[in-house]
Amino acid sequence: MRYAFIITIIALLQLFSVAAALSLQWWLQPWLTSQPASATIAVWMAVFAITNLLLLLSVTKLLANSYRWISGWMLVMHFMMLTALSTSLLYGGYWLLNSLFGITLIDGEMLTIGLRIFALLFFIGLFVYALYSAYMPVVRELSIQINKPLTNPLRIAVASDLHLGRLFGNKAIKQLHTMVNKHQADILLMPGDIMDDDTQAFNTYHMAENLAKLVSSLPYGIYATLGNHDLYGHEQPISDSLREAGVQLLNDEVICLTHKGESIWLIGRFDNHKRQRVATTELLAQVNIAEPVILLDHRPSDIIEHSQLPVDLQVSGHTHNGQIFPANFIVSAINRLGYGHEVIGNGHFVVSSGYGFWGIPFRLGSRSEVWIITFTGNTASKNTDEII
Repeated sequence: MRYAFIITIIALLQLFSVAAALSLQWWLQPWLTSQPASATIAVWMAVFAITNLLLLLSVTKLLANSYRWISGWMLVMHFMMLTALSTSLLYGGYWLLNSLFGITLIDGEMLTIGLRIFALLFFIGLFVYALYSAYMPVVRELSIQINKPLTNPLRIAVASDLHLGRLFGNKAIKQLHTMVNKHQADILLMPGDIMDDDTQAFNTYHMAENLAKLVSSLPYGIYATLGNHDLYGHEQPISDSLREAGVQLLNDEVICLTHKGESIWLIGRFDNHKRQRVATTELLAQVNIAEPVILLDHRPSDIIEHSQLPVDLQVSGHTHNGQIFPANFIVSAINRLGYGHEVIGNGHFVVSSGYGFWGIPFRLGSRSEVWIITFTGNTASKNTDEII
């Protein structure tokens, strides 16, 4: 399976290189026509050289954070392809107007240069927008009413997939602090991938101080589970760092909160990267299912199973909603719920695209986000289960 994945990545990189070289050759065509054929060959060789050099450095691990470099270069090639497609559609529309209605706005050399100016601006615009989408999170508000006793609403903030590291750190924590307090959240749930693989940047940039301030600003603090990126060999230091900052970890654990005299159960599961994690049914055996039950599970892979259990609300992340278009369509195709909110079976399920990002600080077709969920139940005289 691992070798099949590696071969697929190598093949995709070569295909991306072909498409990027063709796009770049088209953009440079007005200048290449006056040059010898070797200039065109040089363009192709340069694209493939960059691709395969980065691939080699990544495989041999000679370059620090090589996955970011190769992901970044792949994004550049991807944006070249999207630019070429958009420019082709623009030219196709212009050609259609010309053919059907005889409308000629510009022609000849001006059209050639104009299309290339459009392509350059579109290419730059993609990067600007993708950077903005990664670093400027939005708030998704949701109101849920369940058929269990909970007279006083609980304001739940959900921020998954922070991936705290060199590119996403103190400023992001401070911004999250501002957002959850502005929306008067009672509690913050973090369903996994809190760190970007290790605690090096977290410690170097002293993020614990700002995280502790965020914890203390919330009436019930922060509850979190570990995701796959928190389990890649640094589980213990990540767990220790989070606990020292005041975050309450639920690693296959259950806790009962008392909210204005009423009980709410929180269940947290390890990510399924940990093969020996406890089954949800075993954790549910420890709670009073007549009272509200909220589950934190990093991946949304068990939603079908959980929809048949007495779980009122599950919050997940992991998918990033693809992070970069068109991966959002792949996420939607392979998951029962890859992003968003849906009532399935017995419960409400929320899958966030994440507050942070993985690898490179860009999003296209997805946004960094925080969910604010107003979670309420029924009174003694009310027996409904609806989403407002």
